[in-house]
Amino acid sequence: MKSVLITGASRGIGRATAIRAAREGWSVAVNYRTDRIAGDATLAAIRDVGAQAVLVPGDVTSETDVARMFREAESALGVLTGVVINAGIVAPSLRLVDMDVDRLRRMFEVNVLGAYLTAREAARVLLRGAGGAGGSIVLVSSAAARLGSPFEYVDYAGSKAALDTLAVGLAKELAEDGVRVNSVRPGIITTNIHASGGQPDRAERLGSGTPMGRPGLPEEVAEAIVWLLSDAASYVTGSILDVSGGR
Repeated sequence: MKSVLITGASRGIGRATAIRAAREGWSVAVNYRTDRIAGDATLAAIRDVGAQAVLVPGDVTSETDVARMFREAESALGVLTGVVINAGIVAPSLRLVDMDVDRLRRMFEVNVLGAYLTAREAARVLLRGAGGAGGSIVLVSSAAARLGSPFEYVDYAGSKAALDTLAVGLAKELAEDGVRVNSVRPGIITTNIHASGGQPDRAERLGSGTPMGRPGLPEEVAEAIVWLLSDAASYVTGSILDVSGGR
């Protein structure tokens, strides 16, 4: 049985990935931080397709929480063979000159430190040399990492660029121990992260300007993530895959 832990799985791309993985036969550990109702909804959707699932609440910026999430996931589902590092935040549009240090600190604490703590624990759990079964780690980055998001959130863009670098470096560290590491960079996707950044219409507004003429769906990003988790991507590691409609 294949088992995967997905951070930030109560909504958006994380939720879509959890449901898509379940349809492919994965057991899924659903992480969320505060929204238990959304977590329960994802859990129910997974069980509706006949897959096993468990909720593992926790804050990815807490080393203690991250370690506990992995323990609870393996206790309920067995040995993990996949981890999707998806939890992240955005903030209202501002130029860097107008951002205060509290915003910057929170952005990098969640999006970078949180990802690194989760990736470190994933490596400890998956490494064959440490008793794991090997497997796949997928980091959810953003097209902002290469576009820079000027006049919107260059802090968010920088935090996501750190994930791409982590994917490349960690892939080389873990390859000999049976663990693949890749990054997916979504473009303009219709999720509520835009509303959390103060622009609920952003996906429709900017999506129409992509070469494909529309924003993407969370389910379209989930397809790429689940492929990278799967054995079909067995020779793919250290790669960065854009899912951005050509943007």
